[in-house]
Amino acid sequence: MRIDALQYANWSEKIFRQLREGGVDAIHVTIAYHENFRETVLNFEKWNRWFEQFPDLIMKGEWASDIDDARRTGRTAVFFGFQNPSPIEDDIGLVEIVHTLGARFMQLTYNNQSLLATGCYESEDAGITRMGRQVIKEMNRVGLVVDMSHSADRSTIEAAEISERPIAITHANPHEWASALRNKRDDVIRAVTGNGGMLGFSIYPHHLKDKSGCSLDSFCRMIARTADKFGVEHLGLGTDLCQDQPDSVVEWMRVGRWTKDIDYGEGSAAKPGFPDMPGWFRDNRDFGNIEDGLRAVGMNDAEISGIMGDNWYRFFAGSFGRGAR
Repeated sequence: MRIDALQYANWSEKIFRQLREGGVDAIHVTIAYHENFRETVLNFEKWNRWFEQFPDLIMKGEWASDIDDARRTGRTAVFFGFQNPSPIEDDIGLVEIVHTLGARFMQLTYNNQSLLATGCYESEDAGITRMGRQVIKEMNRVGLVVDMSHSADRSTIEAAEISERPIAITHANPHEWASALRNKRDDVIRAVTGNGGMLGFSIYPHHLKDKSGCSLDSFCRMIARTADKFGVEHLGLGTDLCQDQPDSVVEWMRVGRWTKDIDYGEGSAAKPGFPDMPGWFRDNRDFGNIEDGLRAVGMNDAEISGIMGDNWYRFFAGSFGRGAR
């Protein structure tokens, strides 16, 4: 089983076919960065058209059992998530509405302070806000996963403590391995995994040691060390693959509507736009390279299967499987 807990590709038939060539059974895709509710609904509509156009390649994922259906029929189950709480605007009632539409993950922040929590780029971390506590409670009720990938340390630890369901960091790496601002320190990872949550390892170059030059061996040894520290059952992949996106999309991701300035983000000021992916992971056909790399650093078949997808499947089943509410 292969599950990728975060992608933001420029979707096309080519990529859908590559998902099948790569044996990817399920993906969590970002359908909102800074969009409001109405704009997010339009993104759901766009995906509904793709599901109609390519029914032999992809299907909508709402429940963990949909992954079983996808595997049985040779398709990829697509689960939706937001990298910002902007789709719920300032209305807690929209939490249930977006879940009904098909959302299954929502980040409480995207780099900046939100109405719910503090982002990792802010100088002061005030933690989870009053509204944030209420929204977490409502997300728990309906089965919408709390994602803290772009959140600051205190906010992430508090979210793990407040949430009655395990939370996730869908796409990040340990800070001690690569000191990107958005990577997570040990106490943050421990707070999330210690409460049954998940960490998805990112292959986005700004999150890697040596960035685009990161070796497969270095990446896989990092995974093995993290498994020794926090338990392999809490780890998976969230590649953050942004395949075929034009460089202009980076500006939308980082700037949205909150500033008139250009913010090229951490590690990319010298070269605006998307960085080159490492040679061992260019697209969805390369997941086998990671399996080979994990085996080469001494991980056994059960551990590798867990990281490649089994652990996310179990998390999905507990978070939004039918009857999980």
